[in-house]
Amino acid sequence: MEWTDCPVNNLSKGDKDYPKSLLELAQPPSRIYYRGELSDGILDKTIAIVGSRRMTRYGASVVDKFVSAFVTAGITTVSGYMYGVDTEVHGKTVEYGGQTIAVMGGGISRPYPPENDELYTKILQSGGVVLSEYKPEQKPHIWAFPQRNRIIAALATLGVLVIEAGEGSGSLITVRYAKKLKKKIFAIPGPISSSVSVVTNYLIKNGIASLVTDPEDILKIKKKMNKKDKSIIDLTGIEKDIYEVLRREELTMDEIAIKLDKDMVEVSTAVSIMALRGVISEAGGKYFVV
Repeated sequence: MEWTDCPVNNLSKGDKDYPKSLLELAQPPSRIYYRGELSDGILDKTIAIVGSRRMTRYGASVVDKFVSAFVTAGITTVSGYMYGVDTEVHGKTVEYGGQTIAVMGGGISRPYPPENDELYTKILQSGGVVLSEYKPEQKPHIWAFPQRNRIIAALATLGVLVIEAGEGSGSLITVRYAKKLKKKIFAIPGPISSSVSVVTNYLIKNGIASLVTDPEDILKIKKKMNKKDKSIIDLTGIEKDIYEVLRREELTMDEIAIKLDKDMVEVSTAVSIMALRGVISEAGGKYFVV
């Protein structure tokens, strides 16, 4: 099987199978085109891994270490299909028997770079997905790559991991989108003499990203999320409504009641219970999803 043998599927923003995480974007793609299957839980546990197109041997070894652990944990990797870290992430995921999602900066029938043709086929053969918001035959353009980074960030349920990145790296754009979406941001520290560690070290130094040196640093967060998922499943009617509005924005108690058009006492009781169970938290009078 070649990638060209796989049919092109598409979903519009109003379709029930459209990825819900993309709806959290300020400007969700009106339509996505993809090859592969966007079902069977491929989007449930995902981590975006991004980095330099000028990946070093150090970067490659880090990708190998982290991807191996993520695949073992049943986590889908997400990246941008370009040279360097992107290609290594997709390739190693396939090598270790995992699923990966490649988000392209052009149409999925005009893949770029052409050197990744064989990788494209392997991604699909391993149960992965190749997708884009651009029409299948659209050529890749420079302006399209920063735009596709918002999709990479949105699809990442566990957060965004930056392996290596130099000044002007597109990884910073992905990080900015991740921050807007309140996603976890992780970065691998690198030598201070390395030009492709400038951004990762900056993110760590300025508290934008959490320093990680071992996959377990991220996997332990996944375990906490699994516990939280159980709490979410057990939510009652009004609790579910509160959870959904707080997923979108931080709100005061009054604002929650107004948004839901509910009695303040009823809202206050539900919020207190949810806070005790660790589903939501409060800071400065505003409540938010943990």
